[in-house]
Amino acid sequence: MPSTPLQTTPDAATPTRTPAFTVRDAVIDFMRHFGMTSVFANPGSTELPMFRDFPSDFRYVLGLQEATVVGMADGFAQATRNAAFVNLHSAAGVGNAMGNIFTAFKNRTPMVITAGQQARSILPFDPFLASNQATELPKPYVKWSIEPARAEDVPQAIARAYYIAMMPPRGPVLVSVPVDDWDRPAQAVVPRVVSTELRPQPSVLALIGAGLDASQRPALVVGAAVDRDAAWHQVVALAERHNARVFAAPMSGRCSFPEDHRLFAGFLPAMREKIVALLGGHDAIFAIGAPAFAYHVEGAGPHIPEGASLFQITDDPDTAAWTPLGTTAVGSIRLGLEDLLARPAPASRPLPPARAPRAAAQPSPLMSVAYALQTLAEVRRPEDIVVEEAPSARPVMQAYLPMTRSETFYTMDSGGLGYGMPAAVGVALAKPSARVIGLIGDGSSLYSIQALWTAAQLKLPITFVVLNNRRYAALQDFAPVFGFSPTDKVQGTELPDLHFPALAAGMGCAAQRVSDPAQLREALAQALASGVPNLVEIEVA
Repeated sequence: MPSTPLQTTPDAATPTRTPAFTVRDAVIDFMRHFGMTSVFANPGSTELPMFRDFPSDFRYVLGLQEATVVGMADGFAQATRNAAFVNLHSAAGVGNAMGNIFTAFKNRTPMVITAGQQARSILPFDPFLASNQATELPKPYVKWSIEPARAEDVPQAIARAYYIAMMPPRGPVLVSVPVDDWDRPAQAVVPRVVSTELRPQPSVLALIGAGLDASQRPALVVGAAVDRDAAWHQVVALAERHNARVFAAPMSGRCSFPEDHRLFAGFLPAMREKIVALLGGHDAIFAIGAPAFAYHVEGAGPHIPEGASLFQITDDPDTAAWTPLGTTAVGSIRLGLEDLLARPAPASRPLPPARAPRAAAQPSPLMSVAYALQTLAEVRRPEDIVVEEAPSARPVMQAYLPMTRSETFYTMDSGGLGYGMPAAVGVALAKPSARVIGLIGDGSSLYSIQALWTAAQLKLPITFVVLNNRRYAALQDFAPVFGFSPTDKVQGTELPDLHFPALAAGMGCAAQRVSDPAQLREALAQALASGVPNLVEIEVA
């Protein structure tokens, strides 16, 4: 905090100097003003001065590996809708964290990352632990990176980083800070009010509104930006106004429409031809907060059905630029939808056909994933939050574990593993009154399983559900796309002899293994009701 300057008294032989207002003081004041009082970190030598005299109103959240640190910060930032503050160790720490920095970039997660750097005086001598190109290392998966030219510029650089991280499309930024900067004198940074909501252009919205009004069979395709921008209710209202079928966009990291709603039509795969087939019969397609479209494999042919028109609203100018056709409005999803809803109501049109009901999964000696997730759906409360990283189980989850409320589902937009377990910790920290379920594949869990230790130390109400099929199932399932026959062996995809209760116990987390379907309901119910971190390993076919 600011202190009095150099002072002298008439009868003092020497001046009395009070501590100067430092870079550390200025940064802490700025962080406090914007609510960044949780610091997600793994400590290193070049970061230690930042944490001397650590404020009592701040919280240091320790992760045991840097990827875990960034994953926790990602979940926390998404759940609070505010930038999380991350502290990493020089080049090695940033390197360890890069997988989840990539995911944070794809998730559009606001995050201010500080990385330690060696002292300025020895940087010309290539010292031990120095990051030689600190601003280049995290690129291209940060919105902005800087190593300030002077120590006194660090507070302003962190302020600028915060505003950039929070500007749509949101994302991570990085500031490299030399170790000797923190104790240098500095000026306080005056917090500013910066608008982060940009209203889409009215004339473009008018084109989209007219196209929807004239349509006979409209379809909406909703993506993660709907829930990120708190536009859930507006999307529901727009769908009901137009009696439009609603599809979830491919690879979407959030739930953006109630999956038990009469108008919900299901999930689009990340394959061009299949998207066109599922959207067939619709004459107007409106992608809301989603790319049009995210593809995972090479495809051919048109991007939308013949005779259809494509409309889009996105908060990301880059997405707008590469969208192959149609009319795109750029700006806030919520504000754009509010403007569309302010238009006169269109002529009524009949309801589209209802989605076919799914058949119930049945128990078997070795449980199916469908039965496991159906049972979880039966014991879970609608408001319980699911953080998922089980790629091979996702299509089954979409059928048997429906999400029906805003802010109750998080996964990674990137496809990179190591996000789910730490993100569940971050979400639980952000929403302390909620029950959190980490739904994780056995292979995925091992990328950031250190998150169990943090959950246990903080006594967070998280139930980690590990679906153990003893393999990287997603790769085996995907192999035929690349020419594998059903009998071909896919190298490096078998995961035998893992025992997750033993791994959890070693990190202080209660755990159990369930292989009998008759015992599953009770095991899940007890775990969810316990209010403490625990792990349930489910052996599945």
